[in-house]
Amino acid sequence: MPAACDSLLEDIEDIVSAQDVKPHDRQFARKNVVPKVRKRNSQKNVQADDDPPSDSIIPGAQKIWIRTWGCSHNNSDGEYMAGQLASYGYKITENAAEADLWLLNSCTVKSPAEDHFRNSIKKAQEDDKKVVLAGCVPQAQPRQDYLKGLSIIGVQQIDRVVEVVEETIKGHSVRLLGQKKDNGKRLGGARLDLPKIRKNPLIEIISINTGCLNACTYCKTKHARGDLASYPTEELVDRAKQSFQEGVCEIWLTSEDTGAYGRDIGTDLPTLLWKLVEVIPEGAMLRLGMTNPPYILEHLEEMAKILNHPRVYAFLHIPVQSASDSILMEMKREYCVADFKRVVDFLKEKVPGITIATDIICGFPGETDEDFQDTMKLVEEYRFPSLFINQFYPRPGTPAAKMHQVPALVKKQRTKDLSQLFHSYNPYDHKVGERQRVLVTEDSFDCQFYVAHNQFYEQVLVPKDPEFMGKMVEVDIYEAGKHFMKGRPLSDANVFTPSITRPLAKGEVSGITEVSKRHLLLYYTSKTAAHSQHHSPPSDLSGQSPRGSPSTPTRLSGWVLSN
Repeated sequence: MPAACDSLLEDIEDIVSAQDVKPHDRQFARKNVVPKVRKRNSQKNVQADDDPPSDSIIPGAQKIWIRTWGCSHNNSDGEYMAGQLASYGYKITENAAEADLWLLNSCTVKSPAEDHFRNSIKKAQEDDKKVVLAGCVPQAQPRQDYLKGLSIIGVQQIDRVVEVVEETIKGHSVRLLGQKKDNGKRLGGARLDLPKIRKNPLIEIISINTGCLNACTYCKTKHARGDLASYPTEELVDRAKQSFQEGVCEIWLTSEDTGAYGRDIGTDLPTLLWKLVEVIPEGAMLRLGMTNPPYILEHLEEMAKILNHPRVYAFLHIPVQSASDSILMEMKREYCVADFKRVVDFLKEKVPGITIATDIICGFPGETDEDFQDTMKLVEEYRFPSLFINQFYPRPGTPAAKMHQVPALVKKQRTKDLSQLFHSYNPYDHKVGERQRVLVTEDSFDCQFYVAHNQFYEQVLVPKDPEFMGKMVEVDIYEAGKHFMKGRPLSDANVFTPSITRPLAKGEVSGITEVSKRHLLLYYTSKTAAHSQHHSPPSDLSGQSPRGSPSTPTRLSGWVLSN
């Protein structure tokens, strides 16, 4: 990337030569100037008097488009980055074409997701957009050819996104990929009290830990997120409290493996959940994230009690991946099929009606027809209402990529066969005629209905009555599809409001504490001194915060910075 100047200057006085007009001469010359009246051409766009010169680059004045792929953990990271950038003064836009910079937050789980990410980078470069890359792809493999020369922010460094964007806007290439540590111990990631813009103001996504304890042979995410690092329980509870004070009515707990929470800090998932349940307002709901079988086996009794709680969805995502013990061993999943069945059977008995979601990989290296048929039988037996079917893709750098691969056509056929089996049954037909209480949180994909969820986190579509949004509504189920039910609100039903305050508006920044505001103000003051003539801070800290990051460490510390 070309430098801003052809040569370096030791001092600003170096730009003055003997031939230049002296200040005294300039002052004397002013007496001979005859002002002339110029008629403005109203047909042309005239730059406003307070706008900076056209060649000025003032970070914080640009529009940014953020695209996130992948899991809810990644989505939470994207929300935090959007919040910090908006607090600094950048405008977050949903229009990619009008944006000055694209922040692309990637997922490395499957090859198609990375392909979309790579194509978006190419598109940004073709459209002459500045680009900052985030997420698991550049964190896991920052030296890939198509990432060369581009700014990257690591998954544990999202609290410094303002700095990376700021330098990228100036034309620099910045890479910030280090891990956060405290006295040598790896931390869970960026602080939980950072500014955030929730994609849905009614739903708060809280990452309870990052990384995991496993070493699955197919997993690329481990390369990016690393080993388990949990957030302290009190910080998570405080974040939940703050979310409810901002009108949130539903919390999602997320991580690479929620079941492993606390093993690195001397606690466990049930302990955290009981603390969270104490602060959930009546009518608001908590949804648990994915947990692998090994880490829930020892907590089955407590987990069943928690999942029966009226303010916790009776829903759990437990990936099985394969019903063949030999394949699970090759995957290094650290459980057998009997362990998975024990978890599911116990929860189905103790938590009547519970929704169990699971994942399956089709065509893992070495999978035989018999192995695959075992998986088909498992799905036939349990008829999972929510099933994530994934064709195996070898991810670069993983042990599974070096194993003997199942032919592509075989993988594709097995994926098709499993999909046909999944679509052969309707899990909700028997619920037609039931009366259910549902929490309404979002628009349907086609914008024809509102989307609500019942106690078992099953999707229920309700009429688009603005009064329902963010509320608990009692409905009669009159129709069922493969992935949803339709509910008719009772004519005399009470609409229950679980939020203890008005939800934030869409795009409004959340999570700005009084301490954060002071940090932002101090940071803003130091950063804007050089160009205060062009950009003044907002006067009202109660709304959007001044430009800055509440946890900005020493400037340029740990950076790779180049022109």
